[in-house]
Amino acid sequence: AARSLELLLADNMEDAMKLADDLYDLNQSRKAMTEQGKEQAIQSIEENNLGKDRVLVVYLPDCHESLAGIIAGRIREAYNKPVFVLTKGADGVKGSGRSIEAYSMYEELVKCSDLLMQFGGHPMAAGLSMEEKNVELFRRRLNDNCTLTEQDLIPKIMIDVPMPITYITKNLIRQLSLLEPFGKGNTKPLFAQKGLTVLNYRIFGKNRNVVKVQLADAGGYQMDGVYFGEGEAFAAYVDAHPALSVAYYPSIDTWNGRDKLQINIQSYF
Repeated sequence: AARSLELLLADNMEDAMKLADDLYDLNQSRKAMTEQGKEQAIQSIEENNLGKDRVLVVYLPDCHESLAGIIAGRIREAYNKPVFVLTKGADGVKGSGRSIEAYSMYEELVKCSDLLMQFGGHPMAAGLSMEEKNVELFRRRLNDNCTLTEQDLIPKIMIDVPMPITYITKNLIRQLSLLEPFGKGNTKPLFAQKGLTVLNYRIFGKNRNVVKVQLADAGGYQMDGVYFGEGEAFAAYVDAHPALSVAYYPSIDTWNGRDKLQINIQSYF
């Protein structure tokens, strides 16, 4: 944060470029550490048979505590379950949690307060600290108290309205921008269309997590799309399914001074 502020306050190009390079390198390192932490968390879940738990508690002693929340969010997306990622610190174990709609994380932590040194948060996310000896007891207590049903654990996609991609215009996108800023209490509008054909796709990114795709509807109308997620999984699904249904929001892709309509794919099925 301090280095970012230095960049914003830099009064010459040489200092600004050096700081920008440093920040870029730091961000690339953070991304790599996050991906490594995610892989370690999944390995721990599978090897220790934690996948049967309705609330996942993953202990990664060597993970940096600042990454715990990001990794918890990635694991929640992968398993669609409440997730706590715990790390080892100087004063015990610290952790962050990310939840699903049917599970109030803070209320469940209150029920385990005797095992915790500190905790706080809200229904969808929380932070906590505890003694290392309580990690396994914490996992068992959360799952013993858990009332989530199989129905609760089915991923749910809530769209605002089905909308053909032919409806997308620059003017529509400008009108939607009047609803900003988007956030938890004012989520970005989500649209959907079924039966799109994938004409081609390309996977980008060091971690293969960006997909650029060209789509066409039944009438032959074409639209570019972008998906941020597991690129190889997207490719495998597309290769096995001739038609693609997507939940998306429209945007304008600006490149080399040219504007082009595209959809940002949030989910595919």
